[in-house]
Amino acid sequence: MQSSNVLRAKQIIAKYPEVFESLVEFEKTKKLPKLYRRKRLNITIDENILRNFKLYCEKRNINMSRLIEKKMIEEIKGS
Repeated sequence: MQSSNVLRAKQIIAKYPEVFESLVEFEKTKKLPKLYRRKRLNITIDENILRNFKLYCEKRNINMSRLIEKKMIEEIKGS
């Protein structure tokens, strides 16, 4: 039978695997990698929509990637 601490540790590892992967990488290389890396996305979007979106972001001084990330998070959470 496992202790409650072991069970809790397994829950935390399952919830934040990237943190523990970074620790394993540190053990191997002695360099701590960035925990939250950005990933390039290759998608196809209607060119008119993209043009309008770029203009929208430029006029409001908004970073397009951050706005898209924000909207993706809202969609995932069901907002």
